[in-house]
Amino acid sequence: MLYWLTGLSDGGDLFNLFRYITFRAGGAFFTALVFGFMFGRPLINVLRRRQGKGQPIRDDGPAGHFAKAGTPTMGGLLILSALLTATLLWARLDNVFVWVVLFVTFSFGIIGFIDDYAKVSKQTTAGVPARVRLGLGFVISGIAAYVAASVHPEGLQYQLALPVFKDTLINLGYFFVPFAMIVIVGSANAVNLTDGLDGLAIMPVMIAAGALGVIAYAVGRVDFTEYLDVHYVPGTGEILIFCSALFGGGLGFLWYNAPPAAVFMGDTGSLSLGGALGAIAVVTKHEIVLAIVGGLFVVEALSVIIQVLYFKRTGKRVFLMAPIHHHFEKKGWAEPQIVIRFWIISLILAMIGLATLKIR
Repeated sequence: MLYWLTGLSDGGDLFNLFRYITFRAGGAFFTALVFGFMFGRPLINVLRRRQGKGQPIRDDGPAGHFAKAGTPTMGGLLILSALLTATLLWARLDNVFVWVVLFVTFSFGIIGFIDDYAKVSKQTTAGVPARVRLGLGFVISGIAAYVAASVHPEGLQYQLALPVFKDTLINLGYFFVPFAMIVIVGSANAVNLTDGLDGLAIMPVMIAAGALGVIAYAVGRVDFTEYLDVHYVPGTGEILIFCSALFGGGLGFLWYNAPPAAVFMGDTGSLSLGGALGAIAVVTKHEIVLAIVGGLFVVEALSVIIQVLYFKRTGKRVFLMAPIHHHFEKKGWAEPQIVIRFWIISLILAMIGLATLKIR
């Protein structure tokens, strides 16, 4: 919205700053951060009054989790509110990619909100049936994937770009849309599975968003893409503003979610933020790189898949408990120890993902 102030500029005044994506990204970051600090505590108080007993705790979970009974959920509302406010204020609203990512983020947020509401109101860990969540997720991601593919430059439409291999594209044709749907839905559910300890999911999401924001800015500038030998996708630079807002809103939320958490993000936050990461990867043509940058989420999801398949086949378990962060809890690792080590792993993977921009 503030971008339109550039119409008042003569090229050498304060209004000219709003032309620069980096300046507006900084503004989005601080707007979302301040929003989180200002409205975090009031929102938590409202959630605590409305939810009563808070998020239900699994009976078969680690014993230490029963001490968290009564903690309110739906804290993702804080992140989403900060994210929406900052993005609408600082991004160019004539950019289709921005609207695609916002559409995915808030549509998945609605699914997560309904799921959280069902759990809290019925005081059960079973919310909306998984088939319903997945079905709605695939519809949302299908619409987003089709729109994104339609807006991509002609030479990149329905193509899968491979990292490291210069100028390599795989023509998926109309199979690109189902592939992108799997990327977005898979990302949303992988982050959802990761959200099991205080602060565990939000920091890796912020790290991944930061890395994807850099990628979006780079592939949206023709001079950068020529230097790096990556595919140019005009318009994706504006996604940096969304990512900066996510980072700022995430920090504001982490202030209250740090152990011991005053609020959980719930499915409202985890599904929406995971979907956002998947959507950003699709619009920037970096779907494969997402698997590296968000490698922690991939491992968490794989641990659940492996556990379920192996148990059905043999009646035995590979892990003491899945997702894998619970395995380490069962082995006696302290919760902060798991969280911080997983943060470190996320940062390392993000650096590896960013390195693919230059390694050709």
